[in-house]
Amino acid sequence: MAEQPLQIASVVDQVYGRIRERIADGTLPHGGRLHQEDLAAELGVSRTPVREALRRLAAEGLVEMKTNRGARVADLGPDDIRVPYEARLVVEPGAARLAAQRGLAEPQERMRTAIATQRREIPGVTGTFEANREFHLALVHASGNPYLIQIAEALWLRRIGAPIYARQAETPERMHADADEHEEILAAIAAGDARAAEALTRRHVADAMKRSVTD
Repeated sequence: MAEQPLQIASVVDQVYGRIRERIADGTLPHGGRLHQEDLAAELGVSRTPVREALRRLAAEGLVEMKTNRGARVADLGPDDIRVPYEARLVVEPGAARLAAQRGLAEPQERMRTAIATQRREIPGVTGTFEANREFHLALVHASGNPYLIQIAEALWLRRIGAPIYARQAETPERMHADADEHEEILAAIAAGDARAAEALTRRHVADAMKRSVTD
């Protein structure tokens, strides 16, 4: 009798991923109530994996859970946007400098692919956001430093999603300009120009922060 293929992700993992994706792309808006019964029915599961997934999302800061008041998508104030950008301004320029010094081919190819995907997805916010996220994570991977990679992945997971990206990528023209800046950063890294890679990345992240943080 042939064995059934193993299901790698547990039900909780799958429910967690689906809810997190809906939060990231704005389908579940910030501040909106999360009804366990409705989510369970939509996803075709019991309330138990939904409850566990919401607890995991609460630990990441994406969901707020209060006794006798249920769960809601965490609201985003100015600090919730500003603080991750401040951290990125510390992490990503230094990672770009290391990337130029180390010249790792595989993450550079990931960056190149992400730029092509980003241009192809314009003017869609969700698709360009995912490509933008992939570019920046690949940039940090190009540093070859596992500690920087861990920090970057945590930053992009917790508070930077498509709704925030939409604030900085307001028009198709701005999206194309964003991809152009990615091209410049990649070119500096590929050329081994550590100083230029660091400076271009710092300017790129700082400009995005200015467009995103309105208060």
